[in-house]
Amino acid sequence: MTREGQTATTFREKWANNPDLAFRQTLDEGSEIHRWILGRNGFEGPRELTEFLAGKRRVLDAGCGNGRVTALLDRHAPPEAEIVAFDLTAADVARANLEDVERVTVHELDLLGDLSELGRFDFVYCQEVLHHTGDPEGGLRNLAGLLAPGGELAIYVYRRKAPVREFTDDYVRDRLSELPYEEAMEQCRAIARLGKELSEVGATVSVPDIEALGIEAGDYDVQRLVYHFFMKCFWNDELDAEANAAINFDWYHPQLCSRHTLEECRDWFAGAGLEVTWEHVDPYGITVRGRRGG
Repeated sequence: MTREGQTATTFREKWANNPDLAFRQTLDEGSEIHRWILGRNGFEGPRELTEFLAGKRRVLDAGCGNGRVTALLDRHAPPEAEIVAFDLTAADVARANLEDVERVTVHELDLLGDLSELGRFDFVYCQEVLHHTGDPEGGLRNLAGLLAPGGELAIYVYRRKAPVREFTDDYVRDRLSELPYEEAMEQCRAIARLGKELSEVGATVSVPDIEALGIEAGDYDVQRLVYHFFMKCFWNDELDAEANAAINFDWYHPQLCSRHTLEECRDWFAGAGLEVTWEHVDPYGITVRGRRGG
């Protein structure tokens, strides 16, 4: 099986077995997940997202997964807006989750394929997707071609992390990516339990700057120290144990999982003829928004 085929199978199995993953939390204004999505995109809260979407007539969620952000966009887009979404592996899951939302249309499409049937959009959201394709820059150019004059594209891709974290992630991915879903999930349940145990230590560690390990000086929660610099062991108390394991599966099972720098992302936007209007780098990824000239 090719890496593209293996990665598609990973996400098909992930969403089929976890159709509601983080859906409620994405819409819950009090949740950490909701705040993280808005914050990385430059919105202090829901009101700012509503203001940003005001006046936008067509909105696209590219690579929508189970439709959780599609639902968020629907909540904050103006009443007259059309909401469109597509996904290669989870379109049926998204349709089921969004069946009561009349103005949302979900398509089964490949982000790297011909998207011309979708038309033009005032805003395209494509986050946590491009790094799982074989050509992130090509995918961005494909989406940029869907923008109406003055339209904006917002992406989020994984950032290149500290060297030990990169080594560990690749080592574990090599071991897990060939395993069937349930066997891989057993490993990911154990990884999630490790994350839970570390988070329950409840201690903070003061760490000096260690350039060779890519560690910046600061005070770190024990779980965050391990998570940021040594291995992904995701745990979030807002989610149940199976959902936490599924998020670790999302990281460790797909063979296509590229990591990037802010400079790379800036070059992609420049190459697509988009002016960068927002950028944000956190310990996990890079968010960039760019506008097509009007």
